[in-house]
Amino acid sequence: MRKQNNKIELMAPAGSWEALQAAIDNGADSVYFGVEQLNMRAMSSINFTLEELPEVVQRCEKNGVRSYLTLNTIVYDHDLLIAKKLIKAAKDAGVSAVIVADQAVMFMAREAGLEVHISTQINITNVETLKFYSTFADTMVLSRELSLRQVKHITDQIKKQQIKGPSGRLVEIEIFGHGALCMAVSGMCHMSLHTYNSSANRGACKQNCRKPYIVIDKESGIELEIDNEYIMSPKDLMVLDFLDQVKDAGVNVLKLEGRGRAPEYVATTVKTYREAIDALYNGNFTQERVEQWVTDLARVYNRGFWSGYYLGRKLGEWTTPGSHATQKKIYLGKGWHFYPKAQVAEFKIEAFDLKQGDKILITGPTTGVIEMDLKEMYVNDQPGTFAKKGDIISIKMNKKIRPADKLYKLVPAEQVK
Repeated sequence: MRKQNNKIELMAPAGSWEALQAAIDNGADSVYFGVEQLNMRAMSSINFTLEELPEVVQRCEKNGVRSYLTLNTIVYDHDLLIAKKLIKAAKDAGVSAVIVADQAVMFMAREAGLEVHISTQINITNVETLKFYSTFADTMVLSRELSLRQVKHITDQIKKQQIKGPSGRLVEIEIFGHGALCMAVSGMCHMSLHTYNSSANRGACKQNCRKPYIVIDKESGIELEIDNEYIMSPKDLMVLDFLDQVKDAGVNVLKLEGRGRAPEYVATTVKTYREAIDALYNGNFTQERVEQWVTDLARVYNRGFWSGYYLGRKLGEWTTPGSHATQKKIYLGKGWHFYPKAQVAEFKIEAFDLKQGDKILITGPTTGVIEMDLKEMYVNDQPGTFAKKGDIISIKMNKKIRPADKLYKLVPAEQVK
């Protein structure tokens, strides 16, 4: 059961063990993830295996975090046995809920006694459609194209009409709050299928809308390149600067997109939205803090930000090539040893130099994400201020690191060519 604290639930992506731990460590209330097939990021993120599913759930439960398995692709007849296998595995592992977009999978989940959340792929845009699906699901992800005014009308009607899900609770509303947006209506796109025979709605999008195109007038032959913009690739969604309006619209769950993005992206976005949501309910949501949070979000991968359709816009804002992140990471090396009594971590430098005062990033399957300023270090067992390829550095750290952990240096984007 969901915690009944009336706060907006912060839902984070987990496309890898590193991202999962980063989400947990930085204050996510829930995480969503895929297992092998039948999820919308089947090809673009690592995903987990059936064998790993119990550990994913256990790691979440240990930290009081809800776990959501995505089974939200379209499903063909030959997929039904796979879907049943995934549903059974989810039930056996104790997954909190499954996110679905196919009615057959919906029935399977309900028969198994699993909580169901309706994916945005179903494209719910009105209260009557929501009422229809309330027979099967407790939480609905509304169409991404709705305005907050339309969202509020639906949440008001849920209360007025007392529309309840199978659990007996009022239906809860989830919206996308941050991350990549697709040019298609609620992600239902066929462009990748037509051009590469690789279906976006089967989790295999080739993202050809993210490329630059030249428009050709067939009559005159004149070619146009539209202001160097990717004219089918929207900027990333961000609602942080009007989070108070999201709250007033009656939203229950705020979903951060990004299962295909790096763990430091997950760490930063979760941490930032966690602070913003808490500030909203504590009366500390100020313009000054909003400006700082937006600056923090801009440090990690993004295509620029816009408000989506929530504030009533009729047309999208298109991005320009590449990431707009103000900070980049440079790989330095990997974990070497950890001394628990001394709380000292060792890393072997395999590439580039590192000096005292640099900002570093450490990522790992159990470590998650650690960012810190390198105030002091030992180099080859001696106090030092500079390390180069081949050196072993020692850093004081209160979290265990492992050989699988990676060490990076964080630098301003303009320093990376």
